[in-house]
Amino acid sequence: MSERFASDKNAIAECDVCGFRYKLRELQTLIKKGKVTNILACPTCWNEDQPQLKLGMYPVDDPQAIRNPRPDYAGYAQSRAQIIPIHSGGSVNPEGEEDIPPIIAAGFIGQVTVVITS
Repeated sequence: MSERFASDKNAIAECDVCGFRYKLRELQTLIKKGKVTNILACPTCWNEDQPQLKLGMYPVDDPQAIRNPRPDYAGYAQSRAQIIPIHSGGSVNPEGEEDIPPIIAAGFIGQVTVVITS
């Protein structure tokens, strides 16, 4: 029984993208968003399917909630307190420990002036 198609050993075809002639074996099918487009492209015109174009095709679960949460009994201020170790490089007291001055932070909110002209 004979083959249904001729061999492509010496077959010549054109690239559907640039139009240059290549051997049919060298041309590859373009795939866009996971679908075969039936466009044959030469090695210089062929691009791999972009993974960024597949966004939304696969479900992504990124849960933010915690199962069975518990209330904060320690108190808001205590649980959010932050201890920052500071080495001042300053004087040393008689017990051999550094004298570290307390950190004092100050801030203010300015005023907004609105000028209406007519």
